[in-house]
Amino acid sequence: MRNLSLPFYTKLAMVLFSIICIGYLAILGQTILAPLLTSFLLALLLLPLANYMERKWRFKRSIAAIISVVLMIAFITLIIYFLANQLGDLWEDWPLLKKQAETSFHDVQNWISGTFHVNAHKQIDYLRDSAQAALATSATVLGATLLTVSSTMLFLSFLLLFTFFILNYRQVLFTFLTAVFEEKHADKVTDIVKQIQYIIKKYITGLFIQMVIVTLLMMLVLWILNVKYAVLLGLIAGIFNIIPYIGIFTALLISVIITFATAGAAKMLLVVIAFVAIHAVDGNVLLPLVVGSKVKINALFAFIGIVIGEMIWGISGMFLCIPYLAMLKIIFDRVDALKPWGILLGGEEKPKKKRKIYRITKNIKLEEQE
Repeated sequence: MRNLSLPFYTKLAMVLFSIICIGYLAILGQTILAPLLTSFLLALLLLPLANYMERKWRFKRSIAAIISVVLMIAFITLIIYFLANQLGDLWEDWPLLKKQAETSFHDVQNWISGTFHVNAHKQIDYLRDSAQAALATSATVLGATLLTVSSTMLFLSFLLLFTFFILNYRQVLFTFLTAVFEEKHADKVTDIVKQIQYIIKKYITGLFIQMVIVTLLMMLVLWILNVKYAVLLGLIAGIFNIIPYIGIFTALLISVIITFATAGAAKMLLVVIAFVAIHAVDGNVLLPLVVGSKVKINALFAFIGIVIGEMIWGISGMFLCIPYLAMLKIIFDRVDALKPWGILLGGEEKPKKKRKIYRITKNIKLEEQE
């Protein structure tokens, strides 16, 4: 059969149509696809533990998968419990925060009156009208909140089930991937699967280590600055840092508001400086050390991916975009026809240089990842 050569504009139209269809199906299937793709990442992270229990302790695959998921639940529950205790301390100081907020409000009110010559009565009337408009839509907001809570519970239920099933039936999934392609491509498919498993596992592990280090650094710096709720703000900074670019700015905004309400503008400025300094250390030292550059996506397409992920799946889409862009890059780099797309997603080729080594003690050192 003769190969059919299509014009460029026909190929472009078909690619665009396929992208639109995939995006539309992703929106329709959010309830299942979002937890499924998240579960795949968690399963890769738990895979060494499950393999260890199967080889060392002779557990059945299903038992090893269940224990791995239970340990993951226990770890997440511990973090949530610790975070809830910190939020409880914040709630106990609510009267103090309210008083500080009222004082700050009156200061801002006086500044607006002196600068823009808008008297306090007009400002209060404007706020009252805004409050009434907000109350008029309170039923809608309450309904949306209840819907969000129910969606979150459904997401978590699917997440746990999918993680267990992927761990339990991983050999079936791998056999399917190798069988769906022609036999001559079996070696390439196996290589791609192994590379994805290795690099994504390394990426997620590095991301977790990075989160822990950022949390501890932020807690230490805020404690030195004598900032109230240093532990809570450190936890927020570390957890939100998982979301690239946008997460750190969200954590900064929350920390600035809490610090301003509890300690005033001067301490707030110190918190901003601390965030900027730690973010610089994180991007230039921690990220190359513990995450490496094998999953590095250039900043342009990383940001585009985050925006599109948020538009399609919200916060879960923002979290998932980087590792799945990395998977796409692995596939693109190993398929000849798709190599240009791999080049587009990656960064500029730089000459190889000697990896940096940071020696902590005589026997402990940190070496920059490839």
